[in-house]
Amino acid sequence: MCRFLFYHGPPIRIAELVTEPRHSLIRQSVQSREREEPLNGDGFGIAWYVPHLDSRPALFRSITPAWNNANLLELARVIESPCILAHVRAATQVRAVSEVNCHPFKHGTLSMMHNGDLGGFEGLRRRLQAGLSDEAFSLIAGSTDSEHLFAMMVDALRQETSEPERADGGALSRALVRAFAEVLALSGTAGTEDSYLNVVFSNGRASVVSRFTTEPGYDGESLHLHRGLRYVCIDGACRMIAPDERGGAVIVSSEPLSDDPGWTVVPRNHLVVVDADRSVRLEPIAV
Repeated sequence: MCRFLFYHGPPIRIAELVTEPRHSLIRQSVQSREREEPLNGDGFGIAWYVPHLDSRPALFRSITPAWNNANLLELARVIESPCILAHVRAATQVRAVSEVNCHPFKHGTLSMMHNGDLGGFEGLRRRLQAGLSDEAFSLIAGSTDSEHLFAMMVDALRQETSEPERADGGALSRALVRAFAEVLALSGTAGTEDSYLNVVFSNGRASVVSRFTTEPGYDGESLHLHRGLRYVCIDGACRMIAPDERGGAVIVSSEPLSDDPGWTVVPRNHLVVVDADRSVRLEPIAV
């Protein structure tokens, strides 16, 4: 399984999330606290939005371990964004380490990343592809279950709105649940493997994050939420502080970035829905 984090708030340097905190994403890539296997070294990726320049996200991915990429350290130090998706990969079902298999994935203004597995993926892959529109099928450049799931979510969002770039949190959440329902129906006919679907799906304005599993008696891959404060790093010290006139932030992360109070566990089989005004609500996933 992988580790990821999502940020939506006042513009922040990527380094303040990925490299500088006590338990930054780079730290999680080499010493995860909430996985049996602490290493996540099969590549990484970051998608970030700069809305005053372009509504589409920028994307930087590499097959190198995050802790060993000098370009990541240099870029993260100087790039600011109000909406960031960052991911470190531990390959599972599809062990091919290639750039196209690294998360996040993007299409137009949409971006997505996944931590987990789609149960029985190899057995349902052809049927999954057969149900995709031409547009969604053309997005698939790699071999992961995650990218196929993203293609399904793109199709599902098209059924919600003709303007995915303007979709609110409600439309994104409905599209995600629709895609989950469709893919789990296929998965159920392919075998008895469980699915683990911690997913971030965003258009840069609104976003939805899931913690979901079909495994009985298991809460799913770890996921934590912090909202309402600002996260800042000054001279290497990172902490939550009171919001200023720009408001607070929403952070959803596989593991807390710090020991600050306010981190809460996202319940099993729930969504974190984040609208453009950074309001947050938790919703059960009814699949």
